[in-house]
Amino acid sequence: MPINGSNFCLCNFVEDEEVEAGEKKAIGARNFLYPMPTTLVGADVKGKPNYLTVAFCGIVQAGPPMIAVTLGKMHYTNEGIRENKCFSVNIPSRHMLEATDYCGIVSGKKTDKSGIFETFYGRLEKAPMIRECPVNLECRLVDTLDFGGTNEVFIGEIVESYAEEKYLCNGIPDIEKIEPIVFSMYDNNYWGIGEHLGKAWCAGKKFSQNINEDRNESNR
Repeated sequence: MPINGSNFCLCNFVEDEEVEAGEKKAIGARNFLYPMPTTLVGADVKGKPNYLTVAFCGIVQAGPPMIAVTLGKMHYTNEGIRENKCFSVNIPSRHMLEATDYCGIVSGKKTDKSGIFETFYGRLEKAPMIRECPVNLECRLVDTLDFGGTNEVFIGEIVESYAEEKYLCNGIPDIEKIEPIVFSMYDNNYWGIGEHLGKAWCAGKKFSQNINEDRNESNR
């Protein structure tokens, strides 16, 4: 789903009633999968590259690598994806915040966005990518899903990924070097990435060790 605006609103810490600590409150069936990625989806439309800011974007599977982007049916970018059977997903850095947000505010139907960034092409030749973005994913369209709502889901196979050496560590993108933008929906705010917390598939080993120690203590 495209991101429209980034106005920062402070929360009002007003409690209507006393809520017991730890008690869960129902807050509605909404997409609170936080944080969401901030991406720029690219497609050639009517012979020109067009870019749209999209937060509804996620991994489908690792092998072959596939990604899904969800766009409102009214968007100009959809036409180019269907016509060329390909698109790109570009990951902007925090230093590109203003231009990134702008691409979600204006429509390619009325505003030519082809000159905002420096565009390059890869293997598919028709999936425009943004040179200024730290990471670019070149995608071949493999399926389009329609669940009867206001959006359509484009499933793409990643045929190639691109990044400058300065954004890599041991050959893979380094999140600290990329400085990606993440998004919180419903309050329309952009955020940066915080401190490193731990190593995946390692942090849980300490938890397991502590559990075993506690069990041993209780059995004594």
